[in-house]
This record gives sequence, C-alpha cells and structure tokens, in this order.
Amino acid sequence: MRNHFHNQLRALTVSMIEMGSMCEKAIENSTIFLRTNKNFNLEEIANLSMQIDQKERDIESMCIKLLLQQQPVAGDLRSISAALKMVTDMKRIGTQALNIAELVARNTITSEEYQELLNDMTNKTIEMVNNSVDAYVKKDIDIARKVIDYDDIVDECFNNIKNKLKHTIFTDEAETEMFIDVLLVAKYLEKIADHGANIGKWVVFSITGEYLA
Repeated sequence: MRNHFHNQLRALTVSMIEMGSMCEKAIENSTIFLRTNKNFNLEEIANLSMQIDQKERDIESMCIKLLLQQQPVAGDLRSISAALKMVTDMKRIGTQALNIAELVARNTITSEEYQELLNDMTNKTIEMVNNSVDAYVKKDIDIARKVIDYDDIVDECFNNIKNKLKHTIFTDEAETEMFIDVLLVAKYLEKIADHGANIGKWVVFSITGEYLA
C-alpha cells in the first residue's frame, strides 16, 4: 500500500516538473520575437496555455485522489496541499504568458533599448519559475527562500522600465502605443514573478508548515 502511495507521489512530482517546464516554455515563446526576431506563432502559445490549464486539472485530480484515498500525514500531506496551491499559480503564469504574447504580436515594441530591458526581465522571471519548481522537487528550503527574495530583483526591473517610460512617454507622442505595450508586458512579467514567489512560499510551507505571508 505504501509503495503504491509513494509511486503516486512520484507521479505527482513528475507532473509538477512537466507543468513547470510548460510554464517556462510559455514565457520564453511569448517573448521570443523580441529576443531573437524569430517567427512568432500566437496560436501555438494559445494552445500551450490551454495545455497548462489541462495540466492544472489533471494535477488537482491527482492531489484530491491522494488526499481522499491515501489519507497522508505530516510532510506528505503538506506536500500535496502545497502542490494544489502551486498549480493555481502555474496556471496563471500560463495565462499571463499568453497575455504577453498577444501584446508582442502587435509588433509595436521596436525599440532595441526596451527589447533589451524586457529580455533581461524575462530571463530573471524564467529563472524564478524554474527555481521555484526545482525547490519543490528537491524539497530545498534554501532555493525556495532565494526565489522569494529574488522577486525584489524583478520588481526592480519593472520599476526601472516604468521610470524610463515616465521620462519619454510625454516627449515622443509618436511612440505612445509602443510605450503602453512595453509597460503592459513588464507588468505581466512582474505578475508572473509574483506567482513564482508564491510557489516558493508554498514550498517553504510544504517543508516547515509555515506559510510566509
């Protein structure tokens, strides 16, 4: 019975890794045109977002079955409960990556300076998401806490973009549409980073039983 339970837990972990990878891919694909000028496929990103939604439902089902059928205790119970919370954040990451893709598809962000700023912010955000899932898989509280702290760095990226826009948005009216799209993309990246930090907090909870507000 316990072997079956541990096999189910391993399957849950594999599914969490898969969903985390899908989220990373969604973020990368949503900004790929800004970073490399490669062909941009909005439909592909929309399909990936739907796959992330389905993955959330699959993992929720796995967690509920584990809770109802196996009646886990202590650390296992916290780990499963944390997974239930984490997939909600990961689903929102997929949704926000699609929001970014829809903005990028407008092809208004032509400034190399803002492309570089958004690329830097994107890379930091992807790193957060990757490390947050890694912390869950490894049950590593140090990685989780670093992810939570790293949210301040992404916030700093957002504030840097926002402050730069303040100085240019009223002096170059011809680029107003681009400036608005830059700000919106940066805001969605900031929200994704917030979800990464939330995942880190749930990892801490799964290990210690303490949720960091």
